[in-house]
Amino acid sequence: MKTKTLTGIIALFILSLFTSYSAQAQIVEPVKWEFKTKITGTNTADLQFVATIDRGWHLYSMHLPEGGPMPTEFKFEKLNGVQLVGTSTEPTPHEVFDEMFQMKVKYFDNTATFVQKIKFTNDKPVLVSGIVNFQACNDETCVPGESVFSFNIPASTGSAGASETKTDLNTAAVPDNPTTIAEPATAQIVQPATKTEVKPIASNDEFTGKNRSLWWFFVQAFAWGLLAILTPCVFPMIPMTVSYFMKSGSKGKIQALIYGFSIVAIYVIFGVLISVLFGADFGNWLSTHWIPNVLFFLIFVIFAASFFGYFEITMPSWLVNKSAQHEDQGGVMGTIFMAFTLVLVSFSCTGPIVGTVIVQAVGGQILKPVIGMLGFSLAFAIPFTLFAFFPQWLKKMPKSGGWLNSIKVVIGFIELAFALKFLNVPDQTYHWGLLDREVYLGFWIVLFTMMGFYLLGKIKFPHDSDYPVVKSFPRLLLIIFTFTFVIYLIPGLFGAPLKGISGWLPPMETQDFNINAIVRDNQGGGQSVHQGNMTEAAKYADRLKLPHGLQGYFDYDQALKVSKELNKPIFVDFTGHGCTNCREMENRVWSDPTVLKRLRENFVLLALYVDDKVIEMPKEEWYTNKDGREVKLLGKKNSEIQTSKFGTNSQPYYVILDGNGTLLVSPRAYDLNIEAFNQFLDAGVEAFNKK
Repeated sequence: MKTKTLTGIIALFILSLFTSYSAQAQIVEPVKWEFKTKITGTNTADLQFVATIDRGWHLYSMHLPEGGPMPTEFKFEKLNGVQLVGTSTEPTPHEVFDEMFQMKVKYFDNTATFVQKIKFTNDKPVLVSGIVNFQACNDETCVPGESVFSFNIPASTGSAGASETKTDLNTAAVPDNPTTIAEPATAQIVQPATKTEVKPIASNDEFTGKNRSLWWFFVQAFAWGLLAILTPCVFPMIPMTVSYFMKSGSKGKIQALIYGFSIVAIYVIFGVLISVLFGADFGNWLSTHWIPNVLFFLIFVIFAASFFGYFEITMPSWLVNKSAQHEDQGGVMGTIFMAFTLVLVSFSCTGPIVGTVIVQAVGGQILKPVIGMLGFSLAFAIPFTLFAFFPQWLKKMPKSGGWLNSIKVVIGFIELAFALKFLNVPDQTYHWGLLDREVYLGFWIVLFTMMGFYLLGKIKFPHDSDYPVVKSFPRLLLIIFTFTFVIYLIPGLFGAPLKGISGWLPPMETQDFNINAIVRDNQGGGQSVHQGNMTEAAKYADRLKLPHGLQGYFDYDQALKVSKELNKPIFVDFTGHGCTNCREMENRVWSDPTVLKRLRENFVLLALYVDDKVIEMPKEEWYTNKDGREVKLLGKKNSEIQTSKFGTNSQPYYVILDGNGTLLVSPRAYDLNIEAFNQFLDAGVEAFNKK
């Protein structure tokens, strides 16, 4: 039996390896295009471009600021018998502030229909053809795409009235009325000429993406629930409630289970209501617009003031009394109302905490409020149920006292720190200039310094007792961690990246005084002085750059040549101007001194921008691809290199080659694990030296 089990585990492990491989090295097509022609008048029509977007992906709008992601763009190459009326239009997109690009970006989820109005110039057959360029991203990768479209509309179109023809990606739909026929057009991605076997590299960074996983949010909410237990409104209720269940004899444990389940159900139902009332689309508005973010800032300040003891936030007394009256019913309903009464009575302590969880949840996925309330309520309900099953544990519980109020005050300081994050969003989006990075850090340093002095007993709030502060060991540890965090923050005033909390801070570009930038400038205009990985000037260096002052190449063939001359491996970075996760890898992984040292000293660096639509190669380097299209742009060439040689079209994607273009180690994609990235680089050097 054990042998069978072991064999099954090994088989499952091998299967997982193949699954991981297929997820990393494949051609990804997250956007499917469908083209329609709709006759709108005797001499007018609408060309409709319908994008169906895979779940978890988003397609960028046509209208984006420069320097951001790649916008959707329609290029009309042939217009026989028609003229365009105005410009292409799009539906209303979602709009969010992108922290990596430091700008507002617009995008679409699920589906989007773009429309181009046309006018017929004669009664002859019509041909409209061209290309749509676009970029789609999810939480881990970005994919630039290109789709060829072609509309053939026969003569005598005007007699069709306002009909519509639908054409999918694979088959041309032929309507009963032949006056509106749209030929099929397929989203073409070059298939790999040679498939490179790629084995996944282990990663410890299980949860990646933009803020990120529901599991991590569940853990956060669970932690808030544990904090809620340690407040003056809740903690004293535990022995009182448990003693009530103990009096019921054998039925007490069943009542305790019903009680705990009822607490969870009440909060989860609240989360469901929030999800129904404020779905994901509403959350997009909440997360970016200045009105809700300023409102959240004020709410958190009010919550903090309540925790400091300046006033209390309570439920209406009539609601509490009405719930308490139903407790006397006994049985299941009585126990349920006991749970509801606890929720109401403890609201003055738990309300701000629940509000914190909900505010974080409502700006995200539609499941977030439910997941948040589930995590919070589980932590909140478990102690009541456990103590009912194991009443002897009550003897080991600490007694109520001033320490409970101290926990409330500490949470108040944390609420104020959270409040600044919500004010930071509109400050960056609307360029108010109120919270530059050093100002933001200054507030945090003051807040956590005050919290440290409060824990030392040097500061008191309205509900604190006049007795001396009890110097318990947990309190001492919290004091040590608080002042350590303050010391960690201080270098940030002078430009230290503070990677551990970078997602909570304003961008580095808002820092007025940055010692690192000053030092780089004094060493050579911000550019690296290391030239050991170059033998000649890089082509396209006037238009393209590597991050962190690194020096390298932007042309595949040139990098192969230099690699042979220097006898060094090539580090290939398949990247894009509009790739958010590429910037995150550069900011959080490449910026590490150990990574930079390896890149500077051990490799010929090659950055291949696959989404560049501007840089044209010299005419002698133009070529015709296997689809019969002439390739002139550097970005198109780089894209075909990635798909044909490595069987993937997503970025970021990192490859290590020798001077002949031979793959040395398994490629690597988005992964914020610095240690694993260094292992990847070292493995590439080792494989090169063995050749």
